[in-house]
Amino acid sequence: MDQTEEEFRALLKRVRAELVTPAEFTAFEKLLALVRVTDRVTLAERRDTLAQILVAPEQPLWAREIAAFVLGAEGDRRAFETLVLLLNYREPVRCATAAFVLARLKDPRTARAAAALATNPLRTAYALHPVRLLTELRAPESVPALVATLERLLVAPDHCWPIARACVEGLGRLGDRRAEDALVAARHHERLRAAAGAALARLS
Repeated sequence: MDQTEEEFRALLKRVRAELVTPAEFTAFEKLLALVRVTDRVTLAERRDTLAQILVAPEQPLWAREIAAFVLGAEGDRRAFETLVLLLNYREPVRCATAAFVLARLKDPRTARAAAALATNPLRTAYALHPVRLLTELRAPESVPALVATLERLLVAPDHCWPIARACVEGLGRLGDRRAEDALVAARHHERLRAAAGAALARLS
């Protein structure tokens, strides 16, 4: 089983646990049949139907999430807006799933969107997965966004340590010397000292 299939099975298991009414279970099974069965409809028709779920009114969030996952994993950029919405969602598990698919969608807008979410001071509590996605993408926006976010958190009253640490670790993985000053500053904070030291050692 490849990682995409593993992630999709985890998504389906999570969604199934959220369902309550018989109507929801029926809708879930109908959507799953559409996703799994390909011999009754052409691939284009199947994708069009999934894309309609993303924009149709009164669709439950779980249906949009499944449709966006399938389309995004297949490289259909119609999933982009829904995936970005989920990347900024209040439930970390949905953010993580969206980040996984966005990394594989290869939409040129992804890094810019992730950078906007990571650097938004009003959304810092939800920035963990955008930060990790920027690290994975290794895009031109990645280092500037992570540096800006880390520098802001180092002087903020609430340092939001998990996000700051993710920035430090991401900058270490990216290995760009533009991050040196921010990492040196991070090393002065006890909770970031070890991670910042390791990141500095990885700079090229």
